[in-house]
Amino acid sequence: MATQTVSAGPRSGPNSILLKTVMAVTGLIFIGFILAHMYGNLMIFAGKDAFDEYAHHLRTFGSPMLPEGGFLWVMRITLLVSLVLHAWSAFTLWARAGAARKTRYQVNKAAKSIFVSRAMRWGGVALLLFVVFHLLHFTTNTIQVNGDFSRPSDRLVSSFEVWWAVLIYVIAVLALGMHLLHGVWSAAMTLGLNTSLDRAEVIRVVSVAVAAVVVIGFLAPPFSILFGLIP
Repeated sequence: MATQTVSAGPRSGPNSILLKTVMAVTGLIFIGFILAHMYGNLMIFAGKDAFDEYAHHLRTFGSPMLPEGGFLWVMRITLLVSLVLHAWSAFTLWARAGAARKTRYQVNKAAKSIFVSRAMRWGGVALLLFVVFHLLHFTTNTIQVNGDFSRPSDRLVSSFEVWWAVLIYVIAVLALGMHLLHGVWSAAMTLGLNTSLDRAEVIRVVSVAVAAVVVIGFLAPPFSILFGLIP
């Protein structure tokens, strides 16, 4: 059964290809940061002193060319600009897709694409909210879970001794995994890396691998702490 569509008329602002390219490039920046952040979290398995030393090294990285904390501020500004551009591109494309589709597709024909797009959109919103919570919790110490601690390692371990804090983290990490699973694929498509069927298959494998590594790597510390495997 055919569906009736209505022309959305001329679009204002950047074209969709540019917006998707911005999302792809900023997404790759986020993947680099996520992998580095995951590595830092895994340092807790080497002991609290090793974790605190890693946190201190981040503040002094680039010294004396950079002042203390200079590298962190460069990274924060880069991530903030990338976040703004990524969210702006995503919401712009989201709004355009909603305006262009005046009638719903048949569920049996478009269920998969609808599920993926909605998972990406609402998963991205959930991740944005979690980032705010995460910064207020671990960076500024505005939100305190299970006590007030000055050492980064004590703050991490004490927080993940609380089941609901672990649950919040698990939900966020699973949302991140789903976002990466489709995001890595979409970024590769946008950047034109799918030049053959073999490359498309490689991209699919890489997407699954990146998502799996990130989910396992981020969930290992909180579950280990919750079940007493890390003192």
